[in-house]
Amino acid sequence: MKLEEIAGLLNGKIEGDSSLEITGVGKIETAKKNEITFISNPQYQKFYNTTNAGALIISNDFVIKKKRDDITLLRVDDPYLSFLKLLETFEENNDEALIGISEYCFVGAGTKFGENIFIANFVNIGKNCTVGNNVKIYSGCKVDNEVIIGDNCTMYPNVSVYKGCRISNNVIIHSGAVIGADGFGFVKSDDGTFKKIPQTGIVRIEDDAEIGANCCIDRATIGETVIGKGVKLDNQIMVAHNVEIGENTVIAAQVGIAGSTKIGKRCMIGGQSGIVGHLTICDDVIIGAAVGVSKSIDQPGIYTGYRARPHREDMKVEVGIRNLAK
Repeated sequence: MKLEEIAGLLNGKIEGDSSLEITGVGKIETAKKNEITFISNPQYQKFYNTTNAGALIISNDFVIKKKRDDITLLRVDDPYLSFLKLLETFEENNDEALIGISEYCFVGAGTKFGENIFIANFVNIGKNCTVGNNVKIYSGCKVDNEVIIGDNCTMYPNVSVYKGCRISNNVIIHSGAVIGADGFGFVKSDDGTFKKIPQTGIVRIEDDAEIGANCCIDRATIGETVIGKGVKLDNQIMVAHNVEIGENTVIAAQVGIAGSTKIGKRCMIGGQSGIVGHLTICDDVIIGAAVGVSKSIDQPGIYTGYRARPHREDMKVEVGIRNLAK
């Protein structure tokens, strides 16, 4: 893209060569002459003097102490948001050519496809599925019978979606994720063996959710396991059967959530935390890393500690433990 096109996209003001051609975006430390980068955090202002980027996105109030003739500036209201928008634009351009259904994939009877879809080599899609518009499914994915996938979804290589699951619009699922495996449901018999409880429900993933690599989201025993609108899951997260995660909640890697727990809206859960089953966590709760949640939480706030407790209370306990030796 010409820099003047980028300026129009970002509603920015150019200082320098508006005809400069930009072929990509880069980090300020390693960007090349044909790339554009940005400065948003004051800690990165030191790189203004050393970056090799051809163009630099800066804020309207960024003060230039020593002007460089070899770099073109693009002033905007918010450099970080502008850079994100530019990244999305370049990514869309890269994916435009990915349209069509490979001859090396399998599609079951009764399955319906929308427009502008991409189905890569060695994808297996079962019977009576529905795949929406602008969907991209990469190599090695397995979509079982009667699955519904909405518009503008992306499934990266080797994702498995079990029978009957529902994926809404604008959902991203990264490699190795398993959606809809059986929940961990067993009953102990008199002879000590365990009898499997049939898992007859589904997983429903709502609009704008993103599922990280190697996440496992189990189907409900009865009803639905629900990943709410705008939920973001990092890699290697376990969501058990009948869990419900409220909209715009974000969860870091290696969190485990046991069955039938309900998590509210706009929560933030740190990596390696564990949440026992049948709990309720209210809206706007922040749980620190490696925290064990063994009781329901009914008040918004920050919770930390070996066993989840309000952060200030946890800090007092921590001080007491550190002074035990004295």
